[in-house]
Amino acid sequence: MSDFKSAARIAVRDCMGIEPGEEVLILTDEPLRTIGYVLWKASKELDAEAMLVEMTPRRSHREEPPRAISELMKLVDVILIPTSKSLSHTDSRRRASKKGVRIATLPAITEEIMVRTLNADYKKISIRSKQIAEIFTNGSMVRIKTDKGTDVTLPIEGRAGHADTGINHNPGDFSNLPAGEGYIAPLERKSDGVIIIDGSMAGIGKLDNEEIRILIKDGFATEIKGGRAAIKLKSIMNPFGKLAFNVAELGIGTNEKAIVAGNVLEDEKAIGTVHIAFGDNKSMGGSIRVASHLDGVVMRPTVYVDGQMIMEEGNFVNF
Repeated sequence: MSDFKSAARIAVRDCMGIEPGEEVLILTDEPLRTIGYVLWKASKELDAEAMLVEMTPRRSHREEPPRAISELMKLVDVILIPTSKSLSHTDSRRRASKKGVRIATLPAITEEIMVRTLNADYKKISIRSKQIAEIFTNGSMVRIKTDKGTDVTLPIEGRAGHADTGINHNPGDFSNLPAGEGYIAPLERKSDGVIIIDGSMAGIGKLDNEEIRILIKDGFATEIKGGRAAIKLKSIMNPFGKLAFNVAELGIGTNEKAIVAGNVLEDEKAIGTVHIAFGDNKSMGGSIRVASHLDGVVMRPTVYVDGQMIMEEGNFVNF
């Protein structure tokens, strides 16, 4: 079996726990048609009632799928979603999860990423991710600093941390694949400081020899500076209005196989990074609903939760 087919089998068997006879929907679009097909075939080989549906590519991350697909999503047991734009933060995905459907989204995944990251030790990833989620749940304030100038505070009191473990065996379980992060939605309108995005940015890719400087005030990105990457980021966010600039998510990567190569799906899972997202946070316990969710990856951060260091220059402290 090729490494690509093996990765697909790990996704459907180990990560999703697909059983014979379960109804499985593989939802894809033209750019990721090959990925969708190999996941469909792997599901079929487990004797699942596997369906492959291709839709027109969405225009932006978080844009809803067609109404007929949205309805279908609520009627199956398992969904894998390899698409060029993410459906993770759509109402359609949230409604299906609420119905008990087990779901994994794989936005913009490539064959190379599948082979590299789905062969990770997901038991260890699960432990790390749950540890971070618990620290966030019990915390009140996060501070992040880097040598390049990031210095931002993100209040999280009362919010629940979440673990993206990649193990979706129970009704309603949801994760990315590849998985590997602990994350939380900071309180709206309360974060302040400066973020230097120096790893990668959704919609842009890897930031080689370039940085995006984002000023955060009262929970919104109020100033975005840098070169061409900063200009492009603003052009992506502006059409969605002020809510697209909301500080939506803080996450810490926990997948030892993931690297920062320019695809945020993988980049944000890499150990030694944090990511901060802007836009919709409804999926993670927040109150902002907007058709945009964009993650920016910060390299080698030092992270404090309520004054206690949990990461020093990208290295975990005490776990």
